[in-house]
Amino acid sequence: MRRRFVYVLVAVTLSANGAAAQEGTPAPGGHAQTETSTDAAPARPAASRPASGQAATSQSAGQAAQEPEKKPEPFAFADFTWLTGNPRTKESPIDTKVFTGEFRVDDSFTDSFNHPQDDTIVGSSEVFRSGENQVTQLGIGGDFHYDNVIGRLMTQFGMYAQTTPRNDASPARGQWALDTAYRYISEAYGGYHFDKMNGINVEAGIFMSYIGLDSYYQFDNWTYQPSYVSSNTPWFFNGMRVQIFPSDKLKIEPWLINGWQSYGRFNTAPGIGGQVLWRPNGSVSILANNYWGADTLGIPDRKRIHTDDSIQWKYYDRPDAGIDKAAMTFTFDAGCEFGGGVRCGGGDAATPSQYFIGFMTYQRFWFHRDLFAATIGGGAINNPGRYLVLLPPINGANAASGTPYFTGNPGDPFKAWDMQLTFDYMPSQFITFRSEFNHRASNVPYFAGAGGVTPPGGNTGAPGSLVPGWAPDLAKSENRITFALLVKL
Repeated sequence: MRRRFVYVLVAVTLSANGAAAQEGTPAPGGHAQTETSTDAAPARPAASRPASGQAATSQSAGQAAQEPEKKPEPFAFADFTWLTGNPRTKESPIDTKVFTGEFRVDDSFTDSFNHPQDDTIVGSSEVFRSGENQVTQLGIGGDFHYDNVIGRLMTQFGMYAQTTPRNDASPARGQWALDTAYRYISEAYGGYHFDKMNGINVEAGIFMSYIGLDSYYQFDNWTYQPSYVSSNTPWFFNGMRVQIFPSDKLKIEPWLINGWQSYGRFNTAPGIGGQVLWRPNGSVSILANNYWGADTLGIPDRKRIHTDDSIQWKYYDRPDAGIDKAAMTFTFDAGCEFGGGVRCGGGDAATPSQYFIGFMTYQRFWFHRDLFAATIGGGAINNPGRYLVLLPPINGANAASGTPYFTGNPGDPFKAWDMQLTFDYMPSQFITFRSEFNHRASNVPYFAGAGGVTPPGGNTGAPGSLVPGWAPDLAKSENRITFALLVKL
């Protein structure tokens, strides 16, 4: 769910150097150039110009001096482009008074050492095919900003248009095919900016969540494949948020959303949560996200709670040295489900324990004035009941259909761990050439083996259904290598 929709009302994320929407703060007259706009109050609109050449001369210097002093823009006091989850671009080539354009390309080639015969990769919200070049995402859009009215649109063409909707079971409830309606949109929201404190934004629509620290867009991240606590948690929410900036170092963001990365509701209750992001200086970012909802389709009595907390620390910065920068991250996630036949802890055979606990940590080094960078890290999860495990697409299975070949019943065990080694070449702030090695493993057969997960002749019957005389080839581990070209303009 990397990458990660809900009706949001209360979100708490503490971040001292940014998690989630973390790009730079827009300068007056412009707007944040990516989802990082979620951290910063939009720039105040430029003053209207007089109709003729009388303007400045007709305005006394005394009147200008009486204008209230503008408070600092949120998170503009330092350069936060080193953060993961935050693009490193410092300018936009498409910037006007009312619109800041954005163009993204994520193209990759991945080779699984398991060599699945159907070229299908299992267990990722970022990587989907083996032995092929694929456009993971092509995004066109940008930020609108005029007279304190703000908005953002970003498309998702490519693999994301198929793989992200299939991880949401909520369209199975009711009519109007929500997964079709939203398939080609990753962000679509509008709102209003109030000039109070250091800014207050009230916005509604589909927006990025940043639960799991990383961005939905690989260009913004230190790795291509993040660990499970990022890849398996929400990339987006569908609902409303209020971004409150009490100072230029703190954001408080409550949410009221439809559910856990969902286009619609799973039952009758919305999801609520919030984020607190705190950046006390240019070298530390602390982020905290919290969530409550009822997100098991058709089981309204089952409730979910989740906390996601991260810190990023840049502990070395010497621009003229061979190794010019070094930073690390640590993310810890914990949550559980209770009611509807499960409990958070102390479970038994009749009422099993159903919880999620996991972590990930990364170390990154930049070389030769940020021309190159290397990242190493990984993480692990334990998720009895598998309610946050990405369902393998066996015989076309999706989140709503399930599959008898990999069940998600209360008590079903799932433990997994991984590591990544990433090398980046960045000749321009607008492009990254990335190579990455991944090792992933689990305590039960989960990843696509040589036989693949597709029946002979293609998918048979209803999505995820049993195929007599056939079984998928699932393995307990997978090694793979990825080469990616990532562009953001």
